[in-house]
Amino acid sequence: MTQDAAAAVVLRPETPEDAPFLRHLYGTTREMEMQVVPWSEEQKREFLDMQFRAQSTHYRECYADCEFLVVELEGERAGRLYIERLEDEIRVIDIALLPEHRGRGIGARMMREILDEARAGGRKVSIYVEYFNPARRLYDRLGFRSLDTNGVYYRMVWTPEPETVT
Repeated sequence: MTQDAAAAVVLRPETPEDAPFLRHLYGTTREMEMQVVPWSEEQKREFLDMQFRAQSTHYRECYADCEFLVVELEGERAGRLYIERLEDEIRVIDIALLPEHRGRGIGARMMREILDEARAGGRKVSIYVEYFNPARRLYDRLGFRSLDTNGVYYRMVWTPEPETVT
């Protein structure tokens, strides 16, 4: 396990004071897209502001029982985890880390904890993942399967292995 993955990760509810951080985090998830559009920095910022507000509104309207959590690493904001726990399923609505925390085992550790919770409760875990998102490799390694796509996102599902009787 890397040093970052071993560090203390704390999940806490979002507060209104987190809004500037969450907007910045959202922008980091769209950096590759923004590099190829021929827009000014101001146009890019306005577009990302609009998209962030639309996504936030959508999440709050469509996932009323979702937990909107900020990921902290050693007391500093490092990401977000939006998760909805249903009777038979845990839905990872959104998971994102700042670029400096990606690829260091933190997301994998959080996902394994979610899978452990799901396994203990006999629930499946689902997540929508953009086709080009490098995190898809992690979900594949963890045993998620792609069930369908809407052309942009894959719906991936993890199902606990049935217990075998010996």
